[in-house]
Amino acid sequence: MDFLKTVLIILLVFFALRFSWKLAKPYLMRYIARKMGERFEKSFGANPFGTNPFETQNREEEGKVTIDRDAPNERRSSKKVGEYVDFEEVE
Repeated sequence: MDFLKTVLIILLVFFALRFSWKLAKPYLMRYIARKMGERFEKSFGANPFGTNPFETQNREEEGKVTIDRDAPNERRSSKKVGEYVDFEEVE
């Protein structure tokens, strides 16, 4: 009789946990998604793609022309690789 009572208690606990998991899963997933969204926003800011091109804060005057040039490449290879040797196949 004690064995049967123990098995019934284990089954009751198993089904109770299974039922409560089905009820709690949507709320848990919503919580996890919200936390991940907050972490993403914290890492990349509100706009992950950089500045908004339509913002008017940093706009320059209309008609003003600026030219940004790249810095000249100061590293030039001065090493000579060698001569080109043409090999022929001998049979």
